Amino acid sequence: MGVKDDIELMSLCDCVEDEATFIRFVKALAADFEDSRVKENANPSSPYSPAANGWENTTINAFLDAATAWAHDSQTETSNPWKRAAQMLMAGKIYE
Repeated sequence: MGVKDDIELMSLCDCVEDEATFIRFVKALAADFEDSRVKENANPSSPYSPAANGWENTTINAFLDAATAWAHDSQTETSNPWKRAAQMLMAGKIYE
């Protein structure tokens, strides 16, 4: 996975409109995380930079903390709770 895959992941996040598209996004995010773990096991990143595939938060605690911090900081109004949840999970990957 690389930049192209990040763009596809963001596109999936942007296209979330219901439960089915949310599940598709979550599966893609999980696959991206697993790909990152495989890459990190083969060639670890510097502790001062993101992990493979741009993952800033590689533990469940860090991921959930980042997702909720982003949600609190952004407080974006949306009529689509599925999309908002997807955005929160996407932020969990990259928000510091």
